[in-house]
Amino acid sequence: MITISTLIAVPAVIGVLLLVLPISRKASGYLALLASLAVAGAVIGFIYRFEPTAGYQFADNVEWIPQLGIRWHVAVDGVSLAMASVTALVTACAIGFGLWAGRDRSHTSFGLLLLTEAFLLLVFSARDLFGFYVGFEGMLIPLLILLGVWGGAGRRTATLQVIAYTAAGTLLMLLGILYLGLTAPGGPSFAMADAVGRGNDWVFLAFALALAIKSPLFPLHGWVLPAYRESSPEVAAVLSGVASKAGAYAFLAVLVPIFPVQAAKYAWIFITLGVIGFLWGALLAFRQPDGRGVVAFSSISQMSFIVLGIFLLSDRGATGATFQMVNHALVSAALFLLAGWLEVKVGSGSFKHLGGLARRRPILATVALVLGMATLAVPGSSVFASELLILLGAFEAQWWLGAIASLGIVLAAMYMLRWVSAVLHDREGELVGTSNPPDLRQGALLVILPLVLVLIGLSIAPYQLTSRIDASTHSLITLASQEASR
Repeated sequence: MITISTLIAVPAVIGVLLLVLPISRKASGYLALLASLAVAGAVIGFIYRFEPTAGYQFADNVEWIPQLGIRWHVAVDGVSLAMASVTALVTACAIGFGLWAGRDRSHTSFGLLLLTEAFLLLVFSARDLFGFYVGFEGMLIPLLILLGVWGGAGRRTATLQVIAYTAAGTLLMLLGILYLGLTAPGGPSFAMADAVGRGNDWVFLAFALALAIKSPLFPLHGWVLPAYRESSPEVAAVLSGVASKAGAYAFLAVLVPIFPVQAAKYAWIFITLGVIGFLWGALLAFRQPDGRGVVAFSSISQMSFIVLGIFLLSDRGATGATFQMVNHALVSAALFLLAGWLEVKVGSGSFKHLGGLARRRPILATVALVLGMATLAVPGSSVFASELLILLGAFEAQWWLGAIASLGIVLAAMYMLRWVSAVLHDREGELVGTSNPPDLRQGALLVILPLVLVLIGLSIAPYQLTSRIDASTHSLITLASQEASR
């Protein structure tokens, strides 16, 4: 039977092979795409066989470094399966875009994307703190290389900023993990189940800092704009779509259940930062002169909203936050890939060079409007469902908190309507008239369309996701919720 270890091994092995073997550009692209599709196919099988109330499933649990009590323990519940699923989809679409764009040294870039996927799958499935740290830290290495080598003119500065922000946070989290693992009763153990309730405030804050940087949560988001602007579109899609979710996922699946007392004690800090980041990110998104800037700051806004939902410590908030992680992964990845297509076909992503693209381009206009309406959270969309769950949780906690958070929905309408208008309906830009780009067809459409179709599917039947994650989110926040109610 296929387990989570197999899911991790496929992209890891193929990724290493692509790095070391002299494979042609086209062959390496097709091999990487095949590997990512195989992972996506296996995830579909997991979804079909998953039992929502049965806890962690498809597990492997064997000794890894027995002298330190470290085990290779991987498994998924509803939350981690949702994140593994969206990781598989976004990675496949990102690789497909890189194949369409014809990246140079493609065997290396595709190999690094597959290694990123393997590390992310480990983050979302690890039940051992050491394995979680390996995935959490390891995914940065291929992403930094992809940014530093295949990025834009400011790639070196952007890479250094990412390193500067993440190094301190992950080092502190490592110290926290070592403390929990080496002080376990009965001998060293890094099992997450053995760490529950044993941490203190300082260890909690060490974890929280690393996760807040990765999420990214206001005010620790300074690396986001340069990284998203300078990376290639497929790397930006992975960064925004799934890598940033590693931090938010870990808040819900690692931090809150392991530190229930501290999570309840300091929840007000994360709720406050979540509200500020949600509103502030939306305001700055409205002011951006290009599509990447809008998506970057909207990502900060939405990730802050997700963290707010988690630290409400309620069933509705946690389920809404998980649903919103999936929705935002799909929307942001699709928007970055679409921005990349515009940059290739028009020659610029700046709004002053775009405009009027709805004329004679019905497919582009349709895709852009669907993504725009999803971001706007129009009633009937999957984003509306997830944001409504978080807002209901906020109103249940404090009516004024829900009222303030609701302002972010209005601000999201402002920046997304501006994006749609600037790309599709404003006066035709000079570069658009010169380049006369075609409609969105063939390869580029094929890598964006799956993300759009899944969004539409979740809009039609959101229960197919929420029914699989409800039991898991309830289990993850139960102890912290009980502490908060005391």
